[in-house]
Amino acid sequence: MSNTQSRAPRPVADERVALKARRVSFSWDRTPLHWIPDDPFTTHTINVLHLLLPAGERWFVHVYKQVLPYIRDDRLREDVIGFIGQEAMHSQAHDEVLPHLKEQGLDPTPYTAQVDWFFEKLLGDRTLPPGRAREWWLMERVALIAAIEHYTAFLGDWVLNADELDRKGADPTMLDLLRWHGAEEVEHRSVAFELFEHVDGGYRRRVRTWALAFSALMFLWQRGARFFMENDPTVLDGKASFKEFYQGGKRGVLPSTAAMVKSIPRYLSCSYHPSQEGSTAQAVAYLATSPAATAAEARTSNGAV
Repeated sequence: MSNTQSRAPRPVADERVALKARRVSFSWDRTPLHWIPDDPFTTHTINVLHLLLPAGERWFVHVYKQVLPYIRDDRLREDVIGFIGQEAMHSQAHDEVLPHLKEQGLDPTPYTAQVDWFFEKLLGDRTLPPGRAREWWLMERVALIAAIEHYTAFLGDWVLNADELDRKGADPTMLDLLRWHGAEEVEHRSVAFELFEHVDGGYRRRVRTWALAFSALMFLWQRGARFFMENDPTVLDGKASFKEFYQGGKRGVLPSTAAMVKSIPRYLSCSYHPSQEGSTAQAVAYLATSPAATAAEARTSNGAV
């Protein structure tokens, strides 16, 4: 392991908060198939999160448990353990949406099987001899997670500020799931990058794994949106296109293409640090009012599991 950067990035401010897993639960009985009224494309574009995140975040947890022995800083170790707890809860919460989709005529299994293969086989553990090869593969995956977390934090910041979804009458339970998750992504946005810097930090590895992460996310996301649109039983000849995504960004119901493009050079900058993205204060404020998060806190305070 080696850090090849002459100057390690530093946070713009010390916004660290103690990370904890909030044991949220959601009821989907009243959530319609198109939870953004009269907008199946935007609904399903965001629904892709439910397909990608359960397997992806289980993979995060699996990799981070392997890297714990490499952490030599007690504060960072504490953050990573908190991160693991939050990501495990995210995976569970999104996984619980899938039976609801199936009940409404959209069986996600054919697509989630492909996502499971991607994370468990393609990016999973490999039969490698102990030593440099095994360590190299572990560090590659740590760097991949840092790159992916750049985009989960980007999406978390976006959904916390996506007021147009409220104006469109989006289902409040789904919005709370997305904003609870998004707020925690903003809350822990520095952990993955700081872990990568701690155990390796090589700039070439950062660029290489960013390219892989960005390409994979774009590929999987467009396939997921297309899968939903083609299999939605209420949509005739459903299609997913970049034009519709672009227009959704212009309307404020999806992240804008311009904002996504501008996020690329920020991550690749030698002076980048995730604390430059989003607002911890905003994230913490939402978590203090989120119906699911406050209910979870009340159950914990009352001693309920």
